[in-house]
Amino acid sequence: MKTIITSVFIFCSLFYKAQEGNNEKISGDFDGNGTKEYAYTKVSDCSDECDGKCDTTVYFSDENIKPFIISPANGGTLYNLGDLNNDGKDDIGFYPNWCTSCWHPFYVYTFGKKGWKPLVPSISTHCSQWEENQFPIKKDPKKKGYVIITTSKWEDDDIRISSKSVKVN
Repeated sequence: MKTIITSVFIFCSLFYKAQEGNNEKISGDFDGNGTKEYAYTKVSDCSDECDGKCDTTVYFSDENIKPFIISPANGGTLYNLGDLNNDGKDDIGFYPNWCTSCWHPFYVYTFGKKGWKPLVPSISTHCSQWEENQFPIKKDPKKKGYVIITTSKWEDDDIRISSKSVKVN
């Protein structure tokens, strides 16, 4: 059984489709002032083997929006998630690249008076979740002020994908 499970993990790790980082900029109104900005990332001190510090910093075209660091991350993909918490600002998702495993957290950040902060705790995801197009977070269309979080977890010798509605501030 362990051999089969290990084989599944190795097989899934070969499909890095969701883990392919991009150097593209995403645009959005991240500070809620009505003007579009763009966000982009830069990696610090990280080799192809993920040796070193491996910090990824998210920068903004508007210098009044402070950058923030995600660590460990060897680059990754930024997402404009729209305004998940109804505060008039676009929220940011970040899916980090890493050199091993198909398990990666998905981070969700919102901009407040003191800078960027997590909107929800990091969401555990596995590459199988991404292959099934099960995005980690979206607004709950049935409940105002709620989001639907979709996560992966190891349960009963298998990877289970589940969703739940969670209130956000």
